[in-house]
Amino acid sequence: MRFAPHTDDDIGQMLATLGISSLDDLFADIPADVRLDRPLGIPAGVSEMELIADMRSLAARNMDTDRLVCFAGGGAYDHFIPSVVWALAGRSEFYTSYTPYQPELSQGVLQTLFEFQSMICELTGLEVSNASLYDGATALVEAVNMARGHGRGRVLVSAGVDPRLLDTLRAYGRGAGYEPEVFAISDGRGGRPDVGPDVAAVVVQHPNVYGILEPVRDLFGRAHDGGARAVQVFDPLSLGVLAPPGELGADIAVAEGQVLGNHLNYGGPYLGLIAARMDDVRRMPGRIVGETLDVDGKVGYVLTLQAREQHIRREKANSNICTNQTLMAIAATVYLGWLGPDGLAELGRQCASKAAYAAERLTKIDGVDLRYPDAPFFKEFTLTVPRPATDLRDALIERGFLAGVALADGDALAVAVTEKRSRDEIDRFALAFEEALT
Repeated sequence: MRFAPHTDDDIGQMLATLGISSLDDLFADIPADVRLDRPLGIPAGVSEMELIADMRSLAARNMDTDRLVCFAGGGAYDHFIPSVVWALAGRSEFYTSYTPYQPELSQGVLQTLFEFQSMICELTGLEVSNASLYDGATALVEAVNMARGHGRGRVLVSAGVDPRLLDTLRAYGRGAGYEPEVFAISDGRGGRPDVGPDVAAVVVQHPNVYGILEPVRDLFGRAHDGGARAVQVFDPLSLGVLAPPGELGADIAVAEGQVLGNHLNYGGPYLGLIAARMDDVRRMPGRIVGETLDVDGKVGYVLTLQAREQHIRREKANSNICTNQTLMAIAATVYLGWLGPDGLAELGRQCASKAAYAAERLTKIDGVDLRYPDAPFFKEFTLTVPRPATDLRDALIERGFLAGVALADGDALAVAVTEKRSRDEIDRFALAFEEALT
């Protein structure tokens, strides 16, 4: 806030209107033992000028992150964002929009969200998508809710799924009555889940937490043989070079949509993507925008299948989500429109080739190896390093690089390489990496 909302005169007028003499009288009905009987332990107020100067002084103590070359990933990635994305998404018609329940006033936003859904369906090879969810982790929770809505209860999760996603599932599962069961993988991928008649979903991340491509057709085949839903966590920008989830056999696909035109933003706000087959459309949470014709035969856009929403169905609902991340979804729509199919394919090729070059350069350093040398990867790979990965990461920050994500294994560092990284940056990173290890 840039101002103190209530002056002493304001407070005096309020008390006079109420016919009381002090703020203590205002709170007299609150028991004395829960009232604070001393001043708050905060400094005296300062002017706006002094406050801004103090905040700038504090901000100056932070490292200028724009000077760090980013090789970090783990679910949030440093991709190029063209200026057109936020020039359009930042228009007041979009960033001030909220709930489009009055379609006659919200045609522009509704059409954009319809286009967004259409693009997500095209990307994933699935038949229906919603207008987005909060983030990738909660999108996975909603996918599991959809799968469990068929009457089965157990949820099998690959050990290659990001532990943070698993933690989110566990947190939600405690209230919903399930505990995710993790099945083992071999050499960083795969596994043989035992899909019994009580299993609702088999969850696989592809590429997985180690950056490795999973044998998803086989895993999803096992899920279907046992009558379970196959749920894939995917990277949207991998789909220019990798087969879409629908083609691989996924029944429900979810993703973190940050990579689609949204900045890293210190962790958010992001947006969750979810798509499914038409059989599950009435179990899909959140908002779905539909295209229709009005009484004059003109194309129009409305929220549809409203009966699915918590605020109407209440205890019969699969989810309590009634909203979406409109602004981030609009940015994703502009970004995908700018990129196009050919651009998506070229971006994927650049990520894959630059990641391969970076892995080759880094593994020439003594003591540095690919953790899973025989496994294919897309834009992220995991290294085994000869010192604690957290120490190495911190040492490389001092040398101007966000080196990657230290995994729970201790000596494992996940390195991500996007289309933004140049050969020169990769070469300098390798030199700094070697220097930090000597």
